[in-house]
Amino acid sequence: MKDTLKHQGLRNQLAKAIAAKGIENKNVLAAIAKIPRHLFLDSSFESFAYQDKAFPILADQTISQPYTVAYQTQLLEIMPGNKVLEIGTGSGYQTAVLMEMQAEVYSVERQNELFKKTKLFLPKLGYRPRHLGFGDGYKGLPDHAPFDKIIVTAGAPFVPKALLAQLKLGGMLVIPIGTTKQLMYLYKRTAVKHFEKHELEACKFVPMLEKKN
Repeated sequence: MKDTLKHQGLRNQLAKAIAAKGIENKNVLAAIAKIPRHLFLDSSFESFAYQDKAFPILADQTISQPYTVAYQTQLLEIMPGNKVLEIGTGSGYQTAVLMEMQAEVYSVERQNELFKKTKLFLPKLGYRPRHLGFGDGYKGLPDHAPFDKIIVTAGAPFVPKALLAQLKLGGMLVIPIGTTKQLMYLYKRTAVKHFEKHELEACKFVPMLEKKN
């Protein structure tokens, strides 16, 4: 597949649609307008790539709805140079958004088939995370901690203590919590043993699994 002026026009329309839903961060909207989302999807979905919808990818996973990607990213208040841990690399689309925000991205994927494909695919588009590994997202990346921001892109039944422990003071974690349905939560580390907890809007993600493949 190629990236054409038509695709660019569709991305601009998508960014406007997301802005109309409440996304205000200009850098997030610029990332959505720049990244060729159709290249992250199977070619059979190309004509639908710039709709604000989730689509299936390998290993029974999904590429998230663009609004959801933008919403989670906006919540994290990404600043250039932020060290960000992403739990659930998936297609790599969220990874690309974070990198367009000039974050230093460390990403973990627990589906081996998906991990292998995305690790090869992202550099072809010019995206090279600081770390992209295969592993259990519940454990995070303790060897690379602490992180300014952590984003979880799958529905977790609870907040993994390991992820909270890997946040810097002042750091933020965004995570959907629940099984079939989830609520988005934002945690802010305000002291060594204290976290502010904010319950946000309802959402729907594939489940976060451990010890997979």
